[in-house]
Amino acid sequence: MGSNGTSDREDLSSCDAEEASDAFDDPGVEETKIEFGVLFDIDGVIALGLNPLPQAREAIRMLICPETGQPRVPFAFVTNGCALGDSKAKKLSQWFDVQVSPDQCIHSQSPLSVFTKWHHKRVLFVGQGPILEIAESLGFTNVCELEDVKKAYPLLDMVDHNNRKSVANGYVENPDFPRIECIISIGEPDRWESYLQLIIDLLVTNGKPDKAPERYPDTHLPILACNMDLVFKAEACMPRFGHGSFLLCLEALYEKITGNALQYTHLIGKPSEITYRFSEHTIAKLAMQIPGAGRIKRIYFVGDNPEVDIKGANLYNKYLGRYRRLSGSLSGPPTIEQIRAIRRQIDISKSRMIPDDAEFMEHSAKLFISILVGTGVYNPNATSMCGPHVYHGHRDIERDDELTKPHFYFDDCHKAVQFIFSKEKFK
Repeated sequence: MGSNGTSDREDLSSCDAEEASDAFDDPGVEETKIEFGVLFDIDGVIALGLNPLPQAREAIRMLICPETGQPRVPFAFVTNGCALGDSKAKKLSQWFDVQVSPDQCIHSQSPLSVFTKWHHKRVLFVGQGPILEIAESLGFTNVCELEDVKKAYPLLDMVDHNNRKSVANGYVENPDFPRIECIISIGEPDRWESYLQLIIDLLVTNGKPDKAPERYPDTHLPILACNMDLVFKAEACMPRFGHGSFLLCLEALYEKITGNALQYTHLIGKPSEITYRFSEHTIAKLAMQIPGAGRIKRIYFVGDNPEVDIKGANLYNKYLGRYRRLSGSLSGPPTIEQIRAIRRQIDISKSRMIPDDAEFMEHSAKLFISILVGTGVYNPNATSMCGPHVYHGHRDIERDDELTKPHFYFDDCHKAVQFIFSKEKFK
């Protein structure tokens, strides 16, 4: 690390420096309009568990106009957690004594709000908490839970011994139960064994598990997953299983049973490019509400997890570089069809591609700048619990240790915001 608390790695190497040179204006000229935004991870950056960090109070205070209580620059929070936007916004507002809007809270499932292709299909939502309310808030109109599937097909869940006793006394199936057209997993469920069984039943029967297939199909109905975190850090002394662990079990069981690899239609949540594209879209919308804000050229992402926050920011920075190269030959602003064609040309795994049905604000960001802080997962003085050969990332995201290195490092988010304001010459 450099002597000023920053990383010596300040070359923005995830994006070609010459190509991105116009992302910053003349360094000798003070900015007269706001052309940058800030994104924060929550756990480990602005809070630990239910306790906000004092450094975060100072950071948020810098971003708010004291006279109006409104944001001075566009900023938002990005978490792999799953909750209603209103509830998280209320909690953040209480923590920092400012008004945080639900639009500023990006959860792992938030990008589904622009996935209009799925909004009116029959969708099974998987997770815990008020998942049907969450689905409705995202625009879905025809959803169900696993309990609905179990009620329609009571013979399926035989890993539940109480259910075995219940059906032994008689049962009724519902042959008219509508076929499931898509599965969306927004978080780990409570009873993994039942969910693993019934999700695989739905996958191999194309969403209608009323009779066994003659053979296991080579393809299966669409499955979308939000949040790939294998583990997460809570109050326990060791990391706890996350939604990524549940997905890993599902992938292993599906392949073991069918002989085919499970294929995700979309992977959402950090570090997937889809979530960072939605974050850029959100910052662009927020900027429209701030006097003096122009087109957002630079977005700073402040995170504490190199494998998730930093890798995702750097992956998206690479994505932006490729997008700019592919769109650079166009004579004017790209049409929707041209944007979709460019998306398909960018070489990333299919599950991480920006979907055609997702409509976003026009790309304006030229740099996505990663900033690592030392108040959460990353501890510069600690040794790793596992050897360097262990990779906790998802199988659809290539291992590249260079992508886990931030552009800048600071002890906490307050120092990070101070640096951003200095870099942007923002008073």
